[in-house]
Amino acid sequence: MIQGLFLAASASGIGVAAGVIGATGLLIGLLLGFAAKAFAVPVDEKEIAVREFLPGNNCGGCGFAGCDALAKAIAAGEAPVNACPVGGAAVAEKIGAVMGVDSSAAVRNVAYVKCAGTCDKAGIKANYYGISDCKRAAAIPGRGDKACSFGCLGFGSCVAACQFDAIHVEHGIAVVDKEKCVACGKCIQECPNGLIELVPYDAKFAVSCSNKDKGPKVMAVCDTGCIGCGICQKQCEAGAITVENNIAHIDQSKCTGCGKCAEKCPKKVIFAH
Repeated sequence: MIQGLFLAASASGIGVAAGVIGATGLLIGLLLGFAAKAFAVPVDEKEIAVREFLPGNNCGGCGFAGCDALAKAIAAGEAPVNACPVGGAAVAEKIGAVMGVDSSAAVRNVAYVKCAGTCDKAGIKANYYGISDCKRAAAIPGRGDKACSFGCLGFGSCVAACQFDAIHVEHGIAVVDKEKCVACGKCIQECPNGLIELVPYDAKFAVSCSNKDKGPKVMAVCDTGCIGCGICQKQCEAGAITVENNIAHIDQSKCTGCGKCAEKCPKKVIFAH
């Protein structure tokens, strides 16, 4: 009998404990649900829709921390609908539809290496046996083997940085495949000599030199460097090309593609893009 009473008391205690736990769990659930509603951060539906169209590479080419940050900026009107370089015109059109903005004016950009100092053109001052990395080579005395301190080092740091197989070292200089380039800007960040810039995909001509020295010094280190003579500037009727710091620059928004600058350049450093 005593044993029966003990078992009954134990069962009753377990039942009470289970009831208390259940009630506590229910109360906590209700409190969490209330807190979730009370402290919920409103999410812009446009932000969610924009994020769905972004590719998710999180490459940073748009200038934001990643696709989530870009989606938030676009939804808030702080970034254009064509800000994603990876998605291109197709993604820009979809995002434009979400935001009610026309994306047809979006211009596709591609990277361009401002150096034509190939192995047969650039002078060699020494044999370099260090690590094949442009940034490391640029940090030590001598800066690689080429005599031109402004030119492409040719060790391929930009190649390693490119996620899209759009840039390769050919004959000692980096060359961009503009069909593959998405203008993410990774190669620009990696180049220690600042040789890479973004130009419109349909740019007619571009200057392939970055040497800011005066003519005689340029000719001493490279057979195809810009000597800052200004002939190209005089030939351009559209005023699209100017010479600054001994180097020619083309304003792509003004260039008509007439080709007179390239035709008259004595060092042939202006190439059809």
